[in-house]
Amino acid sequence: MITITIVRNVDKAIIRFTVSGHAFYNDPGKDIVCAGVSAVTIGAVNAIEKLTGLEPRAISESGLLRAEAPHSADPKRNDQVQLLLEGMIVALESIAESYGKYVKIKETFEKKGG
Repeated sequence: MITITIVRNVDKAIIRFTVSGHAFYNDPGKDIVCAGVSAVTIGAVNAIEKLTGLEPRAISESGLLRAEAPHSADPKRNDQVQLLLEGMIVALESIAESYGKYVKIKETFEKKGG
């Protein structure tokens, strides 16, 4: 199963997300669930960098993607980052709606100061 964890701050802004595991919907190379989740999440990281000029800190390896939302002194750019990340969540929820046996999304809140 693919587990997606979204971490928000007290203001409900996304501060990081982690995608871990494998769907095992089909054989590697034929797994549309893994491919869809990978395309959406890696696409979001790439879109943030290309469209905002901010570089998310990200680690990607087999079965794992961990990314932190970059922060800017410019509130407009921060809003753009959040919009792209919220769009990512909508796309992931669509995948989970159709393939819930293979994808789980959970959201947590980081405590202030942590």
